[in-house]
Amino acid sequence: MAILPTALMTPVASAEELPAATTQSSNGSRIESVNTLENRQVQLQVYSASMNRTIPVTVQKPADDSVSRPVLYLLNGAGGGEDAASWQSQTDAEAFLSDKNAYIVTPQKGKWSYYTDWLQDDPKLGSNKWSTFLGEELPPLIDAQFDTNGRQSLAALSMTGTSVLNIAIKYPGKFTGVAAYSGCAQTSDPIGQQFVKLVVETYGGGNVENMWGPLDGPVWRENDPLLNAEKLRGTQIYMSTGSGLPGAPNDTFANPRLKNDPATLANQVIVGGGIEVATNFCTSNLAKRLDQLGIPATVDFRPVGNHSWGYWQDDLHNSWPFLAGSLGI
Repeated sequence: MAILPTALMTPVASAEELPAATTQSSNGSRIESVNTLENRQVQLQVYSASMNRTIPVTVQKPADDSVSRPVLYLLNGAGGGEDAASWQSQTDAEAFLSDKNAYIVTPQKGKWSYYTDWLQDDPKLGSNKWSTFLGEELPPLIDAQFDTNGRQSLAALSMTGTSVLNIAIKYPGKFTGVAAYSGCAQTSDPIGQQFVKLVVETYGGGNVENMWGPLDGPVWRENDPLLNAEKLRGTQIYMSTGSGLPGAPNDTFANPRLKNDPATLANQVIVGGGIEVATNFCTSNLAKRLDQLGIPATVDFRPVGNHSWGYWQDDLHNSWPFLAGSLGI
């Protein structure tokens, strides 16, 4: 979830309308429009048949697209890119990835949804079938629109750090690698359920039973990466989390996101620190389970760090060698 929103980034370029590929996903999902912006940025409007709505999707093209390239699906956190808490507005992701030879694909919807397939529509959060969108609908459309090579990985933070593990479990072999920053990799026990309820109900105003049914029901267990860790075998895994303790420079006024505001700093250290203690617990449990199963994983337990964007920017940088390896670049 977002700790430090700032103003949304808006494209400064005039958009050039380009034809969308005529390919449809098997259920009728399709790209409705393609706008080319500056700095190799492309804005897609993608119709999701499973959700019966159009999803804006940002694509950053590779530094060199003269040959086929892999795809990194880089997901926003709990705000889904609908608010100011996004990779684009809170980090240097665009600049950092600008010299990388991969397509960077980021949906800009899905707040508070856990990027999962909900059992039923929610009065507050609407229709959500995000596992289907990310696992079945969007990838073939990206492959048809751009010169991709069929290799793809996932990276995400916070709420969606859980989601990418579940998507990799649901679609074995589809994604070569998965990187989860500050995610809670257990959902069906009381601790994990409180984390999910914090996101969906407290922040989002939704109802978790519309998402996964009763708390003691089977769908919660089906969406628990800790219980389903065996299904991650064969997927390259990277996980990171902080300790919850403050550190420099992210928890000092050298961090421009804090805007020299003591209240914002206190919120980041106290609230963000408490949340990160929980994600550290979840990540530690999954790391132990993977080790028991003999499934290799790269795990970065940072000695400091809370649930905030400065640390996730660091995570993206630190995990890039892993991501590049999973993408074959």
